[in-house]
Amino acid sequence: MKKIFIINGGQKFGHSGGLFNETIANLSATFFNGQEDFEIKTTNINEPYNAKEEVAKYTWADVVIYHTPIWWFQLPYALKQYIDVVFSEGYQTGIYESDGRSSSNPAINYGTGGMLHGRKYMVTTTWNAPNEAFTLPNEFFKQTSVDEGVLFGFHRMNAFTGMTPLPSLHFYDVLKNTNMDRDLKKYQAHLEQVFIKEEALCAG
Repeated sequence: MKKIFIINGGQKFGHSGGLFNETIANLSATFFNGQEDFEIKTTNINEPYNAKEEVAKYTWADVVIYHTPIWWFQLPYALKQYIDVVFSEGYQTGIYESDGRSSSNPAINYGTGGMLHGRKYMVTTTWNAPNEAFTLPNEFFKQTSVDEGVLFGFHRMNAFTGMTPLPSLHFYDVLKNTNMDRDLKKYQAHLEQVFIKEEALCAG
């Protein structure tokens, strides 16, 4: 049985109610509950949590799924706080042992001290920016993708723990061009491709 840990990072703050990410996170839970051979645990960063229990969810999981908006080109502060608190709690207790270096040769092997090897993670993000802001010449992000640009540090953070990435999915223009029906279908198809079709190919 594959164990899935779903993190809803859709922070409720100001004019943001976190509804889009909550809906996507709920779809994740519904999808895996509707399949054989999957077990889930969840966290909503808007609700109180115990750091030790969150570390245990990471060490329990085969796959961690992050759902997050992007605020001012970064993770929202409540999700960043969650990561800071939980990963610090996970020092030598399941998330990372060290930074991987030795005092005899401190110049090499940085980032190899993770304790979550063999596990995978996936991330979805939501953006006010349109997709074209990342793809067209002379537009704002200068043809740099989300994963290679704004999320570069996020991906290295997860690599530091030993986890490897599954394909990301990003939802663009969610304020001025919202189409929840379209996006839910898009995400459903993504889940089926990553967790059902590709798993079947690997098993075959």
